[in-house]
Amino acid sequence: MQNNIKTIIRIILIIIIIFISGTIFSFSSQDSEKSSGVSGKIAEGIINTIPKYKNITRNEKDELIEKFQKPIRKTAHFSIYAALGLSIISLTFTYDIKNKKRILITLISGVLYAISDEIHQTFIPGRSGQVTDVLIDTMGIILSILIFMGINKIYKIKTKKS
Repeated sequence: MQNNIKTIIRIILIIIIIFISGTIFSFSSQDSEKSSGVSGKIAEGIINTIPKYKNITRNEKDELIEKFQKPIRKTAHFSIYAALGLSIISLTFTYDIKNKKRILITLISGVLYAISDEIHQTFIPGRSGQVTDVLIDTMGIILSILIFMGINKIYKIKTKKS
């Protein structure tokens, strides 16, 4: 019974990892115009919800949209790689391996995917590979590792007290 549950969890996590990786690939496949359009719409949506920007001119709104786009794209990088890292480290917990190995597997696989993603972007019109994006992606992976390992440590402490 226990092995069947582990197998099901593994399959679900692999599907999630493939989905997240595919999503990253899809976003990276967008040319610069389409990519800017997506982040521009998100920026405009945010601006429209902030009361102090309610009565600004179209030009002022366009300037704000331009200003918000880069932080939105960088936050998206960080967030999606944090989700990828969380999924990978979760998968490693379905195997009987040491925590050091779990961390290394998660970090190395996540960073290699981030590097490959930036290389992929160099083939897309108007896009380029950015070392800073790999660093941001890596920070997302590291945060997910820290969160997961922290939760695991708390869980172990709580279960030992019971």
